[in-house]
Amino acid sequence: MISLIVFSDLDGSLLDAETYSWEAAQEALHALRIRNVPLIPVSSKTRAEIEPLRFRLDLRHPFVTENGGGIFIPKGYFDFPVEGAVLRGSHQVIELGTPYARLRAALKEIAQAVGCPLRGFGDMPAKEIAERAGLSLADAVLAKQRNYDEPFLIDGPAELVEEVARLAESRGLRCLTGGRFHHLVGDSDKGKACRILIDCYRRRNGGQTGAPVTVGVGDSANDLPLLAAVDQPILVQKPDGSYDRAVTLPHLIKAPGIGPSGWNRAILDCLNRSA
Repeated sequence: MISLIVFSDLDGSLLDAETYSWEAAQEALHALRIRNVPLIPVSSKTRAEIEPLRFRLDLRHPFVTENGGGIFIPKGYFDFPVEGAVLRGSHQVIELGTPYARLRAALKEIAQAVGCPLRGFGDMPAKEIAERAGLSLADAVLAKQRNYDEPFLIDGPAELVEEVARLAESRGLRCLTGGRFHHLVGDSDKGKACRILIDCYRRRNGGQTGAPVTVGVGDSANDLPLLAAVDQPILVQKPDGSYDRAVTLPHLIKAPGIGPSGWNRAILDCLNRSA
């Protein structure tokens, strides 16, 4: 029986927004491991980026990529067929996102409509992505391996964001704003992906009577669907020590710490309450 599950954003939450280090969260990560509490990354990162991170953190649970576009479940993790999942290599995959080729085409259409360049990852060499995102060149190559989400920059005034969002919506897409980039995505989001996994865990536990307590951690409005899907939402501080004002939910815990430092303290508090 799983009694507690942690869903977590990565950049700016478990990982430092500038260095991408999880060092400040080591104590809580160790506590989750020894208690066998599933830690499920829910990120804008690609599968190619998350898999080596999972290996380094010794995570063997499902994970969610590209702002909810894909759910990856290790083969045999659940002892029942998962609806909508397709076996691909070592994982069952549920695709919720819009195909990348459609996003790329829509971004070009929207750029023409607003009369301003919108430069996506598909337009940038890995070296430029590395410089803009603070990544190594090798990690930038992994970040370009996208399936359901196109990060992009607006080479124009900030007022264009609303117009870009409107034109995206008219095409059945959405424009999200992350820490460094805007993101063009389809109808998928982090919350939808989390709810699918929560239902799977409930089924494994024997239904509603065995429902695990769910915790979600994020740092920005982009994480709001994730935070709204869990029993206990937690918001960590941004690098300047502020909290994202766009995130307002009942029972929201504001962790006293920036990124992985706040993450560490909040998760340890959750574990102590559930002991």
